[in-house]
Amino acid sequence: MTDNICAISTALGAGAISIVRCSGQDVVEIVNKLFKGNDLTKVQSHTINYGFIVDKEEVIDEVLVSVMLEPNTFTCENIVEINCHGGIATTNKVLELLLTNGCRLAEPGEFTKRAFLNGRIDLVEAEGVNDLIFAETEESRKFAINRVEGNLSNLIKKLRESLVSMRAEFEVNFDYPEESDAPEVTHKMVIEELTKIKTKLEDLLNTSKDGEIIKNGINIAIIGRPNVGKSSILNHLLDQEKAIVTNIAGTTRDIVEGTITLDGIKVNLIDTAGIRDTEDIVEKIGVDKSINFFNKADLVIYVLNNNEEIYEKELSLINDNSVEKIIFINKNDLESNIDITKLQNQNIIYGNTVTEKGLDNLKEEIKRLFNFDKLKSNNYNLLANARQTALVKKAINAINNAVESTKNEVPLEMIAVDIDDAFNSLGEIIGETYKDELLDELFSKFCLGK
Repeated sequence: MTDNICAISTALGAGAISIVRCSGQDVVEIVNKLFKGNDLTKVQSHTINYGFIVDKEEVIDEVLVSVMLEPNTFTCENIVEINCHGGIATTNKVLELLLTNGCRLAEPGEFTKRAFLNGRIDLVEAEGVNDLIFAETEESRKFAINRVEGNLSNLIKKLRESLVSMRAEFEVNFDYPEESDAPEVTHKMVIEELTKIKTKLEDLLNTSKDGEIIKNGINIAIIGRPNVGKSSILNHLLDQEKAIVTNIAGTTRDIVEGTITLDGIKVNLIDTAGIRDTEDIVEKIGVDKSINFFNKADLVIYVLNNNEEIYEKELSLINDNSVEKIIFINKNDLESNIDITKLQNQNIIYGNTVTEKGLDNLKEEIKRLFNFDKLKSNNYNLLANARQTALVKKAINAINNAVESTKNEVPLEMIAVDIDDAFNSLGEIIGETYKDELLDELFSKFCLGK
């Protein structure tokens, strides 16, 4: 990391300003060669300097240049940010001059990667930075900033400290048994302490789904036969005419998607093709997609017409308890021909898409099923992705092995191996230990210039 990097940090396009960011040992000198104004090599750190970016004698743009000197910067390296006028040609020209005067183009996420490698942030905080950039709702923003502030990291570090303390007591007992001041480590004490740590990790694991919901939202598939009102439900929930609504069966042949926000949580709505037997090749593809979304969605809203009997072929889907469902019985103003006894303990809401009756109840039931009140009152110390969840599970497995060994009165030296495994797994979460391949994959998902 001895080279100098640069990248455009703002969205490329017409706008009021663009920011081109540089980081590295020589970036102040590099930018100074292109800058007509104060001598940037002599200005104080964390100052903004007015002037022009020039290419020999040609003025490229009128700019403000921020100079921030190591180590008190985001990357812990010298950072220079050129605030130029927004526009593709101007911004690209400034970038081109930097690239021809000693900088190389930064890789995606390389600024944040340098901040991690230089000890400015840990891996959980780095992931939080990226999630903060892509946060689409208020709750996802709060969730991301919680990790940027290091709250989840501090919780992981405290658990590791407990494991270190236990490990140290082990060392004293089997390396210096003659030390009278050292408390004797008993198997009962070990089980009690490990159980406390395991409980805290299990609490994290049990709320991992909450973190996923806050971060990514909920995927809801609207499923049912043709002409039961699926598209009308989508349009009413979105409050716009997103899907075409007609009385012709099979109008929706492909998925139609839209997004709303309920109490700060993103909800992705998917209107699907009506499920029925068909000889139409295009419609059949749509039906197959519907079944696929039925199996993948976080929640299925299965729509039935109140005045129509339930088809036998539908019952296997309706009563599939492996999928979270709400049964929405539409056209409740008509005489009912539905045999409710066939709906085995299903969550049922009656409504009418013409009068919009029942749609507010549908929203409230969605919020209840996913504990929106709990999500909004949470302290946001939640696992944020599959990587973190897998490592917590690994740590719990190691602790379970240690507890089992302790119950069988295995020597402390052997129990210590499992404790070390748990310690190292938690260390991987915050990046105390890591593989280069992991960093490459993780930071490749970041924006260029961040």
